[in-house]
Amino acid sequence: MSQHGFHVHGPHDHALEHGGHAEPHGMAGHLAVATALIATIGALFAYMGGLTQANAGLYKNESAIKKTEASNQWNYYQAKSSKQNLAELAVELAPESRRGFYGDEIKRYKGEKEAIKKDAEKFEAESAEWSKRSDEEIHQHHRWAQATTALQISIAIAAIALLTRSRRLQYVVYGLAVLGGAVGALAWLHI
Repeated sequence: MSQHGFHVHGPHDHALEHGGHAEPHGMAGHLAVATALIATIGALFAYMGGLTQANAGLYKNESAIKKTEASNQWNYYQAKSSKQNLAELAVELAPESRRGFYGDEIKRYKGEKEAIKKDAEKFEAESAEWSKRSDEEIHQHHRWAQATTALQISIAIAAIALLTRSRRLQYVVYGLAVLGGAVGALAWLHI
């Protein structure tokens, strides 16, 4: 500005005065709204991806605990089998007066082994069920991650579309957003 009130506008001044009032219905306005919506949906998808990943880890841990409990039961079963085998040998080697006692021991061990076997099989089935649930959560996690990635790429391309003012890229943004939304819907539906 000069000393006498005369002001010459440079290109930068003109851009600052008029550039701050972008038309909300133009390309920039549409992409700004779309980017905000895509980012919001992407944040929700990222949360769901993290949740399913955490659940998968917890379920796999529970599966390992049940597998350990089954292994403990099978070890107990084996110990009872060893005692049964010793009682069977004792029946052959013991005097006649003690054979009835060892015969009763054999029956007792057989009965105990059946209960132990049922427990071990129950723990194995529970382990398999927890492992299956973990695998399902991991699959769902991958879906959420794919959806989030598509939305993040869409946001990055939106920035390039704004800088280059490319309508083609604007359509790519919308296409990737739809793709991300569709993959997110698949995750929501557990597909």
